[in-house]
Amino acid sequence: MFRTALRNVLAHKARLLMTVLAVLLGVAFVSGTLVFTNTISDAYQNSSAKGFDGVDVAVRAKYQDSKGDQVGKTPDLTQALLDRAAKVSGAASATGVVSGFTAIADQHGKLIGSGWQSQGGNYWGARDSRYPLVSGHAPKGANEVLIDSKTAERAGYKVGDTVRISVNGPVLKPTVAGVFTTDDGNVAAGGSLALFDTATAQRLFGTEGAYDEIDVTAKSGTGQAALKAQLDRALPKKLVETTTGQKLADDQAEAISSSMSGLRQGLLVFAGIALFVGTFIIANTFTMLVAQRTKELALLRAVGASRRQVTRSVLIEAFVVGAVAGVAGLLAGIGIGAGLRALMGSFGATVPDGPLVISPGTVVAALAVGVVITMLAAWLPGRRAAKIPPVAAMSALHAAPTTKSLVLRNTIGALFSAAGVAVILAATTMNGSDGQAPMGLGAVLLIIGVFVLTPLLSRPLIAAAAPLLRGFGVAGKLARQNSVRNPRRTAATASALMIGLTLITGMTVMAGSLQKSIDKMAGSAIRADYVVSMASGNALSPDVARKVAASDGVTESSPLRNAASRIDGDTEFLTGVNGSAIGKLTDLTVDSGSFKVGGSDVVVDDDTAKSHGWKAGSAFTVHFEDGKSRRMTVAGVYQGNQMIHGIMLDNAVLTPHQKDPADMQVMVKTADGASAAAKDGLEKALGSNPAIEVQDKQDLSDSIAKAFTLILNMVYGLLAMAVIVAVLGVINTLAMSVFERQQEIGMLRAIGLDRKAVKRMVRLESLVISLFGGVLGLGLGVFFGWAAGRLVGAKMPTYELVLPWERMALFLVLAGVVGVLAALWPARRAARLNMLAAIKSE
Repeated sequence: MFRTALRNVLAHKARLLMTVLAVLLGVAFVSGTLVFTNTISDAYQNSSAKGFDGVDVAVRAKYQDSKGDQVGKTPDLTQALLDRAAKVSGAASATGVVSGFTAIADQHGKLIGSGWQSQGGNYWGARDSRYPLVSGHAPKGANEVLIDSKTAERAGYKVGDTVRISVNGPVLKPTVAGVFTTDDGNVAAGGSLALFDTATAQRLFGTEGAYDEIDVTAKSGTGQAALKAQLDRALPKKLVETTTGQKLADDQAEAISSSMSGLRQGLLVFAGIALFVGTFIIANTFTMLVAQRTKELALLRAVGASRRQVTRSVLIEAFVVGAVAGVAGLLAGIGIGAGLRALMGSFGATVPDGPLVISPGTVVAALAVGVVITMLAAWLPGRRAAKIPPVAAMSALHAAPTTKSLVLRNTIGALFSAAGVAVILAATTMNGSDGQAPMGLGAVLLIIGVFVLTPLLSRPLIAAAAPLLRGFGVAGKLARQNSVRNPRRTAATASALMIGLTLITGMTVMAGSLQKSIDKMAGSAIRADYVVSMASGNALSPDVARKVAASDGVTESSPLRNAASRIDGDTEFLTGVNGSAIGKLTDLTVDSGSFKVGGSDVVVDDDTAKSHGWKAGSAFTVHFEDGKSRRMTVAGVYQGNQMIHGIMLDNAVLTPHQKDPADMQVMVKTADGASAAAKDGLEKALGSNPAIEVQDKQDLSDSIAKAFTLILNMVYGLLAMAVIVAVLGVINTLAMSVFERQQEIGMLRAIGLDRKAVKRMVRLESLVISLFGGVLGLGLGVFFGWAAGRLVGAKMPTYELVLPWERMALFLVLAGVVGVLAALWPARRAARLNMLAAIKSE
């Protein structure tokens, strides 16, 4: 039986080619994902580990939890603590570390790096082995800075140049005192690092006279654990905590691995979708191969082969196909992994240097996926072939599925579909994250149910296309009949395309609906013409709000200043605003009371009011971070949203209780409204700072839309793999169908059907099947998009379902194009069949 199975593989290698390609693509996606994520993770871990080479023990301040009316805070690491750490017997040296966000502009005024990648810190002097100087000297005073060599090379800076830098808003223009090298992972990933002298860094990063961390190196012969124990005895345990450099490196490696796992899982989901689609092709292929070899299998049974042996022979064929596809897919996946890493560079994301990582787990996973998926998909056709009675098969009595089997299939499909719809509808009534898992389960059940029901659905839906097909004469009529002749085969072919279009349509509906809701939220909640904020999301210096208020044409402005407090024993974050202006800068719906902010009067969003049992006129006591308290009155309760929410009070009340006031954004209203001139004036007033964004309402919506568009385009690209696999399935089904119907096509040619008509018949059959899958995919996609929107809408009052009719029409057209293109080779093959040879074939 083993030799028989191998002979059958070699005999049908052309027909199995598309199946091999389908499995190969799925395996390549899986192995490419593993190679890519393992390579990136390994590169970052190695780069990060180098940053801890000079740290044997790190001393950090321990956060003091909130107690009673006392707001939690982090104590300062003072010079006295640094001196005590340096005097420990096992310590060779102790370095005080200060760090924070620091944006460096290139010579064209554009920001180098972004967000967490743009960092700054302090240079400890000649003893600072972390940052060896390449040229220049250590920075002295506020007007000198060091920059890393990679940033200097990218931006074209050299010692003596003036560089534009921003830490929290105001533009600084220090001189480049020197250039240094570093193994910092952020710099390796395309970011930047600026170093000031310690006093300047402490002032810029809001920790004057204090440090963020104290790094201690051990004397020769003293281990990290021993040094840690000495520091624990010498330093106050209530205020600080110590960690060995090895533990920091291990934690960083784990954090990097964890962050990469999300990307890995996301990519593997799409690989799984491609493989799931591929199972339809594999099952379809083996079903047709088995059907074509019914007499051969019956003869094997007649000469003594058992049912198990027949099934086993089909599974051996599947194993060979899966093994070949797995090896080829692994090789292709290694290329994909290397290509994805190179592609990151073209998007501006720099990855630390490192080798391509091909782990044993990747090799095993690729081969296992290829073999297991193929054998599972081939098991049912093999089992079905073994059940055919030898006499019936040898007599060519190919019985159609019995009424009982069709009723059973339709019943199972209806039950799965009903269960899926019920679970999804139940999930839409839940709160946000609680409904995600049930909705995912419901989606899987519904897709399985629709797949099982697809043969039943194919007849009426394809019959609906009959009027259009009549215009193509005999070829159109034959195409319709061929499409419904074998509903199961049509269903399997169409379902592969259906799954891809379901996901694409669902994501498109969600993205369009979310964008519409964000536009409504920005338009209805904000009256301000502009919102000023840091591009990195960091806090702004209060100087920014003062400069904005003093700018020409500005009529109203208000910084939004955040601070922690204790209310009724709970931690609550306050938002400080300009009480006299905030009502003119926002347009929030007030449920009760009035929108009055000033003195002891505050306004509260509806969720916060509900959690505390407040209403207009309620009074409560706020305990500020400096330990002082004040009695406040709820002047009004407003409807909060994702952009504006919480407790608003006047900055005149809040700021005196803050040690380091900082604003998250500044709202601005100008005399002439939003215009290019007004925006340009604000940007110039802020020093044309590349780290600061001045956005109008449309800019705010567009910035959020960019994230949706990027995610959507990534999803389109990833799901394209599933669509390509589906195309291979259509080609495979049509090619094997043409082979199966050779005699029939020969007879049609003999009675007058010309080659053009034969081509047209096959193309129309493919078009109908593809459009059938497209219609099912669009319908399911819209339903899933609506259901997911219900979950989002529970927390976003402005959410509104938007159906992108133009894109949906485009998807349907693309499904038709897929059908036409997939039919080119099978149609050409059908038209070129030798008429007499085809009639004589069995």
